[in-house]
Amino acid sequence: MIGFASRHPIWSLIILLAVAVFAWMIFAPWPPGLEEALGRKRIFLNAIFGGVTLGALYFLVASGFTLIFGLMRNVNLAHGSLYLLGGYLGFEISEFTGSWLLAFPIVFIIVALLGVILQHQVFRRMDGEDLRQTMVTIGLSVVLADLMLWYWGGQSYTIFAPDWLSGPATLPVISSIRESGEIVYLRYPAVRIAILVAAIVIGIGMWLLLNRTRLGMFVRAGVDDREMLAASGVRIQYIFLAVFAFGAGLAGIAGIVGGTFQSLSPGEDTRFLLASLVVVIVGGMGSIPGAALGALIIGLSEQLGLVYAPTYSVVFTFLIMAVVLAFRPQGLLGSTR
Repeated sequence: MIGFASRHPIWSLIILLAVAVFAWMIFAPWPPGLEEALGRKRIFLNAIFGGVTLGALYFLVASGFTLIFGLMRNVNLAHGSLYLLGGYLGFEISEFTGSWLLAFPIVFIIVALLGVILQHQVFRRMDGEDLRQTMVTIGLSVVLADLMLWYWGGQSYTIFAPDWLSGPATLPVISSIRESGEIVYLRYPAVRIAILVAAIVIGIGMWLLLNRTRLGMFVRAGVDDREMLAASGVRIQYIFLAVFAFGAGLAGIAGIVGGTFQSLSPGEDTRFLLASLVVVIVGGMGSIPGAALGALIIGLSEQLGLVYAPTYSVVFTFLIMAVVLAFRPQGLLGSTR
């Protein structure tokens, strides 16, 4: 961050001013003129927090995708199917056991094992053949989508959060001021706040794992020069199996998250695969901070677009991606290697 500020002082100042204005719009009372221009502050805040929590969901999906696609260079276009399958399994487990939390480790293990099978039986045999990987995983995604449609049908499913997370939480953010002068604070679903906190913890843990541990060093070394790493005696295939399993497991638990504050239905696999691609392209392949930044940008653009320009909300997402590709093809936080 300090290096970026020293290299780009003007851009750093612009970003700092934008963050300051944004923070003022969130935490400070709005003057009447601003409410006339943008509408009620409560609507703006709901869009902002909705975008942040949607970004947390996108990050959970895209972080697994950036591990598999960005770090390992495996083109897994069945990643969205792992998301939807994890959501359906989470629904069944939570309904059967009555425990929302218990669904997370069970789904993670099941989808991670499926990821091990995919890596060992599919990607290991087509290492470096991007076109074959693309075609095979597209076929797998179609097969998985049809199997899920056959078993769960075409209706939507919702995973219910536990009672202690079902109500709203009061945040220290002013949403309005009554005529009596009483300050009204924003109330927001507690389950979304918990999911946001969990996504932050997972993101920090993944970054530490990749950048501050011996396993992370092996993963990065295997991506850059796997022959040299293999010559040093490291079982590179086992490391890649573990990384692929972890990325697939993250997609599975993201499905539970998505089914909790949205819904599960046919077609969600394609939607979240596309979202993962956009997030990784915007943030930078193989970068966990880049995936977080890209997910936040895309989540905010979608929610703010739905509130203030619903006709063009989808356009904003691809406009952001086009601008990033035009001026920084490696992504906002991606490396040029």
